[in-house]
Amino acid sequence: MTTYGPEVALIVVDLQNDFATPAGSLYVRGGEEIVGAVNDEVSAAVAAGSPVFWTQDWHPSVTPHFVTSGGVWPPHCVAGTPGAEFHPRALVTGEIIRKGADGADGYSGFSVRDPESGEQRSTVLGDRLATAGCREVVVVGLAGDYCVKETALDGRRLGLDVVVPLALTRFVNLEPGDDTAAIAELRAAGVRVEPAASAA
Repeated sequence: MTTYGPEVALIVVDLQNDFATPAGSLYVRGGEEIVGAVNDEVSAAVAAGSPVFWTQDWHPSVTPHFVTSGGVWPPHCVAGTPGAEFHPRALVTGEIIRKGADGADGYSGFSVRDPESGEQRSTVLGDRLATAGCREVVVVGLAGDYCVKETALDGRRLGLDVVVPLALTRFVNLEPGDDTAAIAELRAAGVRVEPAASAA
């Protein structure tokens, strides 16, 4: 259980309609189930004076990230569309960090990567946390085997303590067992993975 305070930030990853609603183009099964609990986490963080950040996929309509242009994923979270908006029940407060706006792969809240050249660039998130004096981050949202995982791993690379509560994420599981592999990778990197109550 995380104790929030000014040195602990909450990062809510991609709690957007295309991921968190059954009609979304890249629906993460059960994504809508975590919205209420994430809202509770946001409220607890704000009450304790913790910074809260929301990452938001914000893709152009044509990008190598999409299968329509040679990528892996169906078109999703296209800038300005309903699918890119946050889930209507999400309690969005704090700074929004948009990623993928220039067509880059935006898996991590801390960095984006050119899907063709592989060149990686930082977002403003790392600087924001450093300015705020944060030493620990709690990463929640969607999806556990992609953007949550990559955000958590980048946090560790920056020397932050990182917590991922499994009750506050869901997994794509593009291949069976991706969730188990992601959890193992997180733990190997030193991320504190908190089991969901049912898995405790």
